[in-house]
Amino acid sequence: MPMLEARHLRKSYNGTVAVDDVSFCIDPGEIFGLLGPNGAGKSTTINMIALLLRPDAGDIRVGDVCSRESFAYKRRVGFVPQEISLAERLTARENLRLIGRLYDLGGRVLRRRVEEALASVGLTDRADDWVSAFSGGMKRRLNIAAALLHEPSLVLMDEPTAGVDPQARVYIFDIVRRLAKEGRAVLYTTHYMEEAQRLCHRIAIIDHGKILVSGTLKELVGRIDTPRDLVLEAPGITGEAAKQIADALHGAAWVLNGDIVHFNVADGVDALVIAANAAQRAGVHPAAISMNEPTLETVFLRLTGRGLRE
Repeated sequence: MPMLEARHLRKSYNGTVAVDDVSFCIDPGEIFGLLGPNGAGKSTTINMIALLLRPDAGDIRVGDVCSRESFAYKRRVGFVPQEISLAERLTARENLRLIGRLYDLGGRVLRRRVEEALASVGLTDRADDWVSAFSGGMKRRLNIAAALLHEPSLVLMDEPTAGVDPQARVYIFDIVRRLAKEGRAVLYTTHYMEEAQRLCHRIAIIDHGKILVSGTLKELVGRIDTPRDLVLEAPGITGEAAKQIADALHGAAWVLNGDIVHFNVADGVDALVIAANAAQRAGVHPAAISMNEPTLETVFLRLTGRGLRE
């Protein structure tokens, strides 16, 4: 059974559709990325799943609990918002105790959960320091700890690494992977393509309120016409020779830069063989020939365009 099922979600603001028939599911132990440009509908989607917004239509379930059973549903969902949601003039431990009480935790259970949460994000030695003295990365980690106090089955993470340094990002990645290994489902939004590619088992790209594609990176690349970058390096290669190789590659677009030629090709494996044979016929002796496979960013821009979104 999926840990999260979101089916046919719709949401409008003053007649403008923000989310239009969005459906997806996340399995236990899976990190699922939701990506989209500004205004694509990802924040509205995650806020509906967090019950911060009421859908106009659609159903949401976590396990066997429907979102309409709000009390039981909220016990299964942990939300890490993009904005830091902490009291600056309280210590880390006091923040977690306060949030734990909001989930009706108390006594030994609350004390244990607070200490476990602090340890899980590496903040035990700073537990009694005011949050106002924390770095951005420490605040982000404490924000995550606050979402885990009630041991949710589903963790919603909205831009959890925004504004942190590289070391803090790596630490947060480790936390996310650990959550998945524990069997929790993670819904993860980010603007960083390499981050989603590095962390997420599956990814959905949303734009104009609709999910355009969903799947693993390999599946996403296979579903759209995404060119590969074939790179051939040969000392002294000429434009004429490069054109001969490009003609053999079905007229592939090419760019010559010094001793290196980039060809836009459709088929990776066959193109390498064709390019090597064509180079030999053209009297070119490659020092290296390789294929750069499409990245998530390539797929994302192919689907959503390169225009700026405000």
